Amino acid sequence: MQASAVQVPRSLIRDAGRAIGDFRMIRDGDRVLLGLSGGKDSLTLLHLLLYFQQRAPVRFQVGAVTIDPQTGLGDKRALMPYLQALGVPYAYVSEPILERAEKHLDNRSYCAFCSRMRRGLIYRTARQQGYNVIALGQHLDDLAESFLMSAFHGGRLKTMKAHYLIEAGDLRVIRPLVYARERRIRDFAHQAALPVMEENCPTRFGKPTQRPHMKALLAQEEQANPDLFKSLIRTLTPLMSVGLNEAIGTDALKDRVSQAK
Repeated sequence: MQASAVQVPRSLIRDAGRAIGDFRMIRDGDRVLLGLSGGKDSLTLLHLLLYFQQRAPVRFQVGAVTIDPQTGLGDKRALMPYLQALGVPYAYVSEPILERAEKHLDNRSYCAFCSRMRRGLIYRTARQQGYNVIALGQHLDDLAESFLMSAFHGGRLKTMKAHYLIEAGDLRVIRPLVYARERRIRDFAHQAALPVMEENCPTRFGKPTQRPHMKALLAQEEQANPDLFKSLIRTLTPLMSVGLNEAIGTDALKDRVSQAK
């Protein structure tokens, strides 16, 4: 399928549009930089942003950046022709994150180190190229899993934020997929033949075990309670709203989040 011919399902458009509206994610004149890993989530978000760019009542620009940690297990430069076909400005940043981790870290801390490094490189790219908003592709399942991990292992009620201002105060981070289910994203990526590139983490660092366990727990509970994730949206909304005050301003808070249905 040609990149320009991808048609996004109405269900994903509805979920992302609702999140963008509820959390005031995109403003007129914004320049939005998508963190594009090449996975199904970020590629789906790419097409959603392009859809809203064409149809939203506000004008905004979209670009993308891929951070290559130099694992040697996949060349994500293969995404370049795809982004070119879509007409999306694209930055490819390659840094020896794996090499630095091997020198300075133990196995268990690599994931956190890699995440911090990638995020910092995305911020740097945004500043260099004049973007003011960072878009990330985490979805509702990710937020639910993070909530359980934080509650079970960290002793805190916490999850990923939907829209917040970074500590430096110059960039906003948004997650337009916070209402979208992973299975819908997976189905769309398959049906649209998106050029998904699975994340290949070096096996010598081991694989995380907490998140797959939480995913399995949620799947088991959803079998008994089909409305589980509708309830979880209501549970998570106050937690994902942390930092929203600074991101959108106190005068816009009174109607920021609609009632979950």
